[in-house]
Amino acid sequence: MIKNIICVSCPMGCPITVELSDSGEVINVTGNTCPRGKAYAITECTAPTRMLTSTVKVNGGRTAMVPVKTSKPIPKGMMFDIMKEINSVEVNSPVAIGQVIIENVLDTGADVIATNED
Repeated sequence: MIKNIICVSCPMGCPITVELSDSGEVINVTGNTCPRGKAYAITECTAPTRMLTSTVKVNGGRTAMVPVKTSKPIPKGMMFDIMKEINSVEVNSPVAIGQVIIENVLDTGADVIATNED
C-alpha cells in the first residue's frame, strides 16, 4: 500500500510517499528533505499522535474558561475520549499558567495543563 502525506515537521511541507507492507509496516519513505520528515512519516503511518488543545470551565474567575493543552502528543485515536474527560472538568479560580488540570489523562502519560491564567 502507498500513502501520500504532507510533512508538518517544518514549514517546507514536503510531499512524502510511504510504502507499507500488508501488515502495516513501513517499507520505504521517499520525498522527505530532512530526517525529521522521515520520522514524522513513520509515526504518522504507524502510530499517529496529536497535541490536543481545548478549554476548561473556571468557577469564580475573571474569565469563564481557561485554555488547556496536553503536555505531549496523545494517540490520535484517543482524542474524543480525552475530550470527554476535559469537558467533564471544572476548576476553581485562581488558575495559573502551567497548572496541571488533569494528571495523566486516561493513562496516556500526558497531563492536561492550563496555557493561560483565569
